[in-house]
Amino acid sequence: MLAFIPFPSWLKPEIIPGLPIRWYGLMYILAFATTYLMVKIQVKEKRLDVPADDVLNLFFWVIIGLLAGARLFSVLIYDPGGYYLRHPLQILLPVTFSGGRLRFTGLQGMSYHGGLLGVVTAAVIYMRRKRMDVLEWGDMLVAGASLGYTFGRLGNFINGELYGRITRVGWGMIFPQAERFPLKLAWVRNLSADIGLQTAGLEFVNFPRHPSQLYEAFFEGILLWLILWFVLRRHRAFKGQLLGSYVIGYGLVRFFIEYVRQPDVELGFPIQLVALENPQIQFSFFNFTAGQILNFFMIVAGVVCLLLFRNLSRRKSEAPPSKTVNNRRKLRKKIR
Repeated sequence: MLAFIPFPSWLKPEIIPGLPIRWYGLMYILAFATTYLMVKIQVKEKRLDVPADDVLNLFFWVIIGLLAGARLFSVLIYDPGGYYLRHPLQILLPVTFSGGRLRFTGLQGMSYHGGLLGVVTAAVIYMRRKRMDVLEWGDMLVAGASLGYTFGRLGNFINGELYGRITRVGWGMIFPQAERFPLKLAWVRNLSADIGLQTAGLEFVNFPRHPSQLYEAFFEGILLWLILWFVLRRHRAFKGQLLGSYVIGYGLVRFFIEYVRQPDVELGFPIQLVALENPQIQFSFFNFTAGQILNFFMIVAGVVCLLLFRNLSRRKSEAPPSKTVNNRRKLRKKIR
């Protein structure tokens, strides 16, 4: 009995073979559409008097901010080799010239944390211009964003990218694009034998890995959305509570999933407190990836936001009535 699951051979990145129409792009569309629907539901529930065009325009700029932030952050942080400095057009163009031919590559490399910064920047600027309540709308956006985010990770799974570390668990999966290891290495032969992997006639071995994209789709997507939508949204104590809770929740879940996710080849473990002879199969809780470092700061930022938003709400509730309100009360007394 095999101790792993082969990646489905029928699952391809292209929706229609030969055409540059991919499931990953469709998943982005589904993610945006789902989040938009969740926001419209909340607008109706709260009976907010807001023009429909303002909501659509908000999403337009949020999408622009997300794509720009995710792309720029990926290019700046996850490209220590300087590929994009040598090929700057590849930052924006989804095609490249190879062997005298035009080849579709897509925009390879999108950073969640950069996308989040882009969304926050674009949303705050737009809301300020339209005099929309930033914390109120921020809560509404994140209440649906997690469910939308699920589709993005499913797109990563279909692409066979952002897979996890080598594993012995029974649901480990062999991803076709994963790194292969030479069979001449002793640890490769031993692990192959342990999991029942047939190596006859092979020079290199592709090992099963954690399907970390599916872990993220469930925990960072569905589970976080269920908590935000059905628990915190119904028992919100102050404006901005969902916003801060989302930042903490995502950062916390992603921090632990990073332990089973394959580190970026270019960065590895920026913080390595325990030396490992073979980090491919050995593990330590005290070696941290770039993603974990970013998620740690994300958790801290979420806690700070919750404290600030709660204090802001308290100050507003404890503040004396404004001069305008007092004048209205005096006028009512005179009329009586």
